[in-house]
Amino acid sequence: MSDHSPETPPATINFQIARFETSAARLQECPTDSAVEVAFAGRSNAGKSSAINAITGQNRLARISKTPGRTQLINFFALNPGSYLVDLPGYGYAKVPLSVKEKWQKELEAYLRRRQQLAGLVLLSDIRHPLKDFDRMMIEWASQSELPLLLLLTKADKLKRGAASNALLKVRKELQAYRDLNVILFSSVNHQGLDAARKHLSGWLAVPPETGLEEPDE
Repeated sequence: MSDHSPETPPATINFQIARFETSAARLQECPTDSAVEVAFAGRSNAGKSSAINAITGQNRLARISKTPGRTQLINFFALNPGSYLVDLPGYGYAKVPLSVKEKWQKELEAYLRRRQQLAGLVLLSDIRHPLKDFDRMMIEWASQSELPLLLLLTKADKLKRGAASNALLKVRKELQAYRDLNVILFSSVNHQGLDAARKHLSGWLAVPPETGLEEPDE
């Protein structure tokens, strides 16, 4: 597992220009002009929307719902031409029928496995309850797919500094076998880890995946 961002990162991207572009219920509805994307995934209570808002410096870009898991669509936020931040549906607490949850999971898996523009995955996990089953599943999937992954231990402000540092060390130790994985403490409240997160994302977004644009199935 790596503890550092790319060795020679490009100039930091201006994330504040991010704007909502579109929502997709299916892989076929994703933007066709995209060259490179970074996706955000996490359990419904992990603070995903808050993290996206903090990274982009916009309070209302990603909607923060009082009902976790309410977002059912894949949301695309445009940066520079051809580059996107992607907010994936939250996983876990949504009070919806099982059939709907299964549909979400199917479309989420389709995006992660088949979206060729995907250059990196940001996984958010509450530092007070890190590495739940969904987190471990995503980490293993990213490893098998050789997809760079940044794990944000969110809500770091909820713990004292010593406890947060100990939690970080414990998670890093447990995940040390994963080479292309970085773990940082993050707080959307006091902006801890914000610069480091932006640095990682800038590195991923600077170089589009070599696979090029995907031709979605009809």
